[in-house]
Amino acid sequence: MEFLTTSEAADYLRLGERKLYELVTTGAIPCTKVTGKWLFPRHELDLWVLSGLARPAGMLIAEPPPVVGGSQDELLDWALRESGSGLGSMSEGSVRGLERLQRNEVMAAAIHFHSLDASDDLTGDASVEALRAAPDLHDAVLVAFVRREQGLVLPQGNPRHLHGLTDVLALGARMAMRQQGTGAQMLLDLLLKRAGASTRDLRRVETPALTGPDLAELVRAGQADCGIATRAAARSAGLDFVPLVWESFDLAMRQRSYFRPAMRALIGFLNERRLRQRAEELTGYDPSPAGQIRFAA
Repeated sequence: MEFLTTSEAADYLRLGERKLYELVTTGAIPCTKVTGKWLFPRHELDLWVLSGLARPAGMLIAEPPPVVGGSQDELLDWALRESGSGLGSMSEGSVRGLERLQRNEVMAAAIHFHSLDASDDLTGDASVEALRAAPDLHDAVLVAFVRREQGLVLPQGNPRHLHGLTDVLALGARMAMRQQGTGAQMLLDLLLKRAGASTRDLRRVETPALTGPDLAELVRAGQADCGIATRAAARSAGLDFVPLVWESFDLAMRQRSYFRPAMRALIGFLNERRLRQRAEELTGYDPSPAGQIRFAA
């Protein structure tokens, strides 16, 4: 990320340095102080300018409701409450969340896409590609929330001795599924493809689970032998867990939403010690990338 000095930022924005200091003093402009000097991230200055873009009356866009759609996550649900952002949540999966974002039905979407064409180690670039390909999201921003651990959720003691998808396939274990369009289901499809199999080769529990905790409940109740969810979901349900991958879990939004008070409250909270402590308590999270801009259109 490129940082500008005070004089460089003033020139870049075509403002006087005195006016720039006024904006800094009131907290109205993105900046950081390092060894007594103010620095301004060029990319966030661009977003700040675009967020206040004036449009003719015929181009006015309705503001989306203060809701984060997309994928469910325990740490995110906690952060929405604790940050004082006032943001609600609507958990329907990554694809539905992105669709709602395109229609301005949510302020942001929590997403973790996985591509069947991916050849890397699940770095999360599939989410970037999903934003690039989404119609009507020419002004999208992708903000890192955390990296998190996904794997097999299992009954206590792992009675069927399942240590990976190979065992699930070989032993015909009953596998709980997630609905189509969720990141967890995309991940399962990808891992099965890499194993030379597909969902048709699984002994599936037919009714899909809406969220990771719902899937964990199916396993805890004995209706399934396993399923894919986060380590945090398994721990909350008192279940065993076999790790499979670490994935990027991000927040997609429009540039103008990035600077709305509710979103600033949430993003600012991502750098607080409390978030790191809660991530450690829940287990299966790496909060080190929290708040970083991973992509901007």
